[in-house]
Amino acid sequence: MRTVVLCLLLAPIFSIQGALGQYATEWGPEQSIQQISEHVFRWGGGGNFPMNGLFIPTSEGIVLIDGAVQPCEAGSSNWIKEELERRYDVPVRYVVLSHDHQSHICGTAAFTDTAIAIGHKNITPHLIREGRTAAIPTITFEDSLDIDLGGVKITLYYFGPTHSDNLIFIHIPEDGVLFAPDMSRPPGQLALPDFRDLDVDNTIEVLGILGRMENVDIVVPGHMSPVATQTYFFQYRDYLRALRERVLNHLVAERSLDEIIELVTMDDFDHYVNLEQFLERNIITMYDYLYRYREPNDGPNMPIRAPR
Repeated sequence: MRTVVLCLLLAPIFSIQGALGQYATEWGPEQSIQQISEHVFRWGGGGNFPMNGLFIPTSEGIVLIDGAVQPCEAGSSNWIKEELERRYDVPVRYVVLSHDHQSHICGTAAFTDTAIAIGHKNITPHLIREGRTAAIPTITFEDSLDIDLGGVKITLYYFGPTHSDNLIFIHIPEDGVLFAPDMSRPPGQLALPDFRDLDVDNTIEVLGILGRMENVDIVVPGHMSPVATQTYFFQYRDYLRALRERVLNHLVAERSLDEIIELVTMDDFDHYVNLEQFLERNIITMYDYLYRYREPNDGPNMPIRAPR
């Protein structure tokens, strides 16, 4: 584990212009800032694809985690930058990138005038190759990393490839807050519309880890929606397991993708309000994942039936 500790000999005075009142856990798509625990604030919203980010202000500086205003345009991060400068007498010291996807991290480069960017060691090639509008991390880690700033501890975890090969989870144990972008939604919503860059088997394992993690009361999703609880991780794990087994059984029976789309039903998960919207894409990308997972008895001579 690598630990980042920032110690300032002369800590600047910390102040907030105006109390934010009672902690909030419900929010809509409007661009806003809301306090969700003693040390943690959620920020985001705006545009057609609103996102969640977090920031943790301390006496020695601010830790900013994700957040993007869509569409990602030049200057789109100016709003939060100006808000932080207006509210606090300390600068942003660290910018944490949860993963490389543009919709979560665009505009983070705006903070590199005062902040050090942090991400998983796998993130940088994606940022460069895809031309992401984001900060390039100068601190990377492999398994976990602690940030201790102004007496607040923030732990970053990487549990292997899940939704991308560089997605990390951010835990503020003292506040019981876990940020799990793209792996959490409130009950009743599927987490992902498809599994293009998902390691399904490891994700099933990691959902169990997240569901059992200690000191978690509030689970913050990466997209704008109410917060969830750890119960959601187990529910989504059940869905992934069931879909995986149903698609795999049809693959072993050598059914075509079109047949599998018609045959696989998930009626026992109809509590997901967006199931009908995403099910076909889930089946197609699960098929793609499992097609590469197994070798049929016919071996390499079997015709390729890749996803449409």
